[in-house]
Amino acid sequence: MTKLTTHVLDIYSGKPGNGIVVDLFYLNNNEKKKINSVKLNSDGRSDKPLVEGENFLEGKYELIFYVGGYFKNITNTGKIPFLDDVVIKFGISNPKEHYHVPLLVSPWSYSTYRGS
Repeated sequence: MTKLTTHVLDIYSGKPGNGIVVDLFYLNNNEKKKINSVKLNSDGRSDKPLVEGENFLEGKYELIFYVGGYFKNITNTGKIPFLDDVVIKFGISNPKEHYHVPLLVSPWSYSTYRGS
């Protein structure tokens, strides 16, 4: 099935990123169009794909993970978080494939990759 999915792993506590809000945008030249907004479940995943089927297009995308509030609720990181919004821009060259973009995150660092 052609779709885009994500999940978040909080590597600070070793748990899924439950409750983190994620926005997905499609980027077309200087235009930024919001495709979806989800709140991650107790497994750190969205209940449905972020985009799928005929709506999943070749092109550039942007995911914004709002992690600042999440970590503020579980840590004592101070008034202004080091990481607040994690922005990942990536390209889809073959929308007939499944793309998975996970985020591994702590209050001070993050990593991503193309998953399966």
